[in-house]
Amino acid sequence: MSLSRRSALLALAGLPAACASPNPTLYVLAPVPGPTHAGAPRNIELRTIALARYLERSQIVRSSEGYRMDVLSNEWWGEPLDSMIGRILVQELNQRLPGSMVYGDSGAISTPSDATVEINLQRLDLNRDGAVLLAAQIAVAGKGTASRGVMFTVRPADGTTQALVSAMSTATAQLADTLAEMLVSRT
Repeated sequence: MSLSRRSALLALAGLPAACASPNPTLYVLAPVPGPTHAGAPRNIELRTIALARYLERSQIVRSSEGYRMDVLSNEWWGEPLDSMIGRILVQELNQRLPGSMVYGDSGAISTPSDATVEINLQRLDLNRDGAVLLAAQIAVAGKGTASRGVMFTVRPADGTTQALVSAMSTATAQLADTLAEMLVSRT
C-alpha cells in the first residue's frame, strides 16, 4: 500500500473521533441548610414533583424569556430534574423538621403518612432581570389542607453555570423553608 493511500486511510479512521462532541459537564443541585421547626407531623410523604414539560430534559434550561428557550447544550443535569429536586427537598425537609421523617413516594419506604406534600414546578430558570425564578404550586395535606402559589428569585453570583445551579439550589431551599412552615401549621 502506498504511503499516500495509508495516510488517507488513517485520516479517514480519525474523522469520527475528531467529530465527536466532548462529554457534557454534569451538574447537581445541593441541599442548603435552613431553620429548624418543631411540631410537624411524624411521617411526611413528598409526592413525585410535577415539572413543566420544558424542564424535562437532560440539558440545563438557562432561560425561557422572550418566547424562546435558551438551553445549555453541553451542560446537563446529573439526574432527571424531578427526581433530583425531590431528593434534595427530602434532605432539606428532614434537616428542617428534626422530629419528622420525610420520604419520597418513589423510594422503598411505604410507611403510612401523617401528611403529604405535592409540588407542581412551573418554572426554574433565569427571568429577564437575570435572577433565577422558581415558580410553583404547592399543597400540604395533613389534619388540614393548604395550597398556594409561590415564587422565589435568587440572583446568581456571576454568569457561570455553576453560579446558576447554586442559585437554583438556594431557590429550592427557600421552597423547603416554605413547605416546612406549612407542615408545622397544618398539625
